[in-house]
Amino acid sequence: MPLPATGATKESSSHSSPENNAHTAAESAPAQASALPAARLCTRTPEQTACRPAARPSARHPRKLDKSQPSTFSDTTLSFFSIAAPAPSAHCANQGHKSGLPQPNRKNPWVCFCTALAVESHPKPLRKHHATAFAKLYTQAVQRLSHPRHLLCLVLLLLCAVATFAQSSADTQQSGRVVLVLPFDNRSGQTNLAWIGDSFPDTLNQRLTSAGYLTISRDDRQYALDHLGYPLDFKPTRATTIRIAQTLDANYVIVGSYTVTEARISVQAQILDVNNLHLSAPIEDSTELSRLFDLQNALAWKIARQLDPKFNVAQQTFLAAPGQVKLSAFENYIRGTSEPNPQERINHLQLAVQEVPTYTAALLALGKAQYTQRDYDHAAATLARIPSTDPRALEANFYLGLSRFNTGKYAEAETAFKFVASRLPLPEVVNNQAVASSRQGHDATPLFQRASSADPSDPDYHYNLAVSLLRHNDLAGAQREVDQTLKLRPTDSEATELKARIAYGKPMPAATKAPGSPATDTNFEPLERIRRTYSEASFRQAAFQLDQVRAMRMATLPPAEQATQYTQLGHDYLAQGLIAEAEQQFQAALAADPTNALSTSTAHAGLAQVREQSGDPTQARAEANSSLKLKPNAAAYLVLARLDLQANQLAGSASSVANALHLEPNNTAAQGMKQALQSRGQTLP
Repeated sequence: MPLPATGATKESSSHSSPENNAHTAAESAPAQASALPAARLCTRTPEQTACRPAARPSARHPRKLDKSQPSTFSDTTLSFFSIAAPAPSAHCANQGHKSGLPQPNRKNPWVCFCTALAVESHPKPLRKHHATAFAKLYTQAVQRLSHPRHLLCLVLLLLCAVATFAQSSADTQQSGRVVLVLPFDNRSGQTNLAWIGDSFPDTLNQRLTSAGYLTISRDDRQYALDHLGYPLDFKPTRATTIRIAQTLDANYVIVGSYTVTEARISVQAQILDVNNLHLSAPIEDSTELSRLFDLQNALAWKIARQLDPKFNVAQQTFLAAPGQVKLSAFENYIRGTSEPNPQERINHLQLAVQEVPTYTAALLALGKAQYTQRDYDHAAATLARIPSTDPRALEANFYLGLSRFNTGKYAEAETAFKFVASRLPLPEVVNNQAVASSRQGHDATPLFQRASSADPSDPDYHYNLAVSLLRHNDLAGAQREVDQTLKLRPTDSEATELKARIAYGKPMPAATKAPGSPATDTNFEPLERIRRTYSEASFRQAAFQLDQVRAMRMATLPPAEQATQYTQLGHDYLAQGLIAEAEQQFQAALAADPTNALSTSTAHAGLAQVREQSGDPTQARAEANSSLKLKPNAAAYLVLARLDLQANQLAGSASSVANALHLEPNNTAAQGMKQALQSRGQTLP
């Protein structure tokens, strides 16, 4: 007889046993899991003033990876691959030793296959330092990816990196791209301007991330202070700054100060190279306080140029980066995110949203604050205002799903979780989609299986799968999964009771207890456990690492193919409004194959669009003309057409539109321009 599909759902936390899973405010709060280069996780709820200390491995003091942490890559990588496991080969047995790679587990054909493929794919024997560099990547993959299929997918990407190591050992000597931005010191003598110091990490992190750096979040920074025993408002000395950076495995630290005099702000920043213990000369800038965004964006550009002298994105591109809002709204957002009092936090964030209703960063922060206060209806309404195309939509929909779930709107909760899982299939997201589906009486066993397979080291996913299998009369499968739960967490009292229930071979009477109440031998209804923590930061770290692997792989391609792929990436970024990232790709395409007229023309056309969107019409026109000199193309003609239309040069605009339509008669953008010109009385030649 199947288990009932109704009732409350257990909450799950990797930091507590099931018997302690009461529906407390702390568990309902959006604990923000954050990933660091050494696989650190900071779990912090909004009610807490600091992250909870936990054992964390360190790059400088290695420790065994805590397998209770979610698998970093989960099913994300698998969505791009569909590969069957190869049969074990005798050839695998000694390939790892011959190449200098870590010895694979011979019982695991996936690891064996990956190692052998890595060795055989290389055109010549790996030198010692090449093997060492690849072994480092290999070892990190083995530690992070507990499921062998995940390991294969990552290593297949890493294979392409081996040739790069052989071509240039310099790549293995790079000091890293992990950056910690500390709040700037307020030297204005005005305490009401202290919020400006907190705003620098927010803006600089966004800009440096767009420049290809992995920035450390506010939560991780607060964890480091708490871990080292310092108060959250502590002003570190240079020695303490180094300790904080080492705790977080940062390669660079940005420190600075500012003064405000007569509505004018002056800022000074310095870069601390943690590896070389070198502090740069001051980087200075000043402007009117009303142009704080421009100052911070310009400062970020100067920092990026100093970190990497080859960084060739234009300063104007940084100045035109998305996210700028009214200064008063920005102030309320910063005050809201740093305010310890929950109600004051909500008040500031509401003011920010009232001033700028489309301020997605403030909407997300407000929705999460309302969720923390268990104001689920308002939280859902706030989070639903974030467009699905916004980069914050994934996290917003995760908490939207939890808000809907807590009000019993399971179908809407499932829709929200499904949206996130379709783009970011982390195991906790898939698990929550399954729980919401199960609450509607649907068979969510495949989803529970997917979450468990993505992170087989998590006992809660095995428990949920056991409950689902029992509900659908698969006693053998339920027994297998509950045994695995108890193997991973022997003190799980609910799993022990579930095992006893399975042994009866039939379900026990339905329970009426509230979620989190103590289980008894006579009153027990097994219910799936939902996850209330969102670890997109883990995915962000994984994506950062994969981007670096992709860059190494692309470096091994023929120049023409490199240019083609860089250009395509540039257009993808443009479509998302990420103009700084787009410019980097177009510049890389020009550098990859400068003699190829087709690829160079396309890259210049892309740069013309970047310049146009960043508000630099002179350079946009120059790039478009450079593109057309190499090869006529519709994209460049349309840039010229839009520029002429804005300058009220209708005849010139019409001529460019006509040229674009001659090349691409079905180009919808050109057809739209034609209609716009006709509405102003201008016909095409």
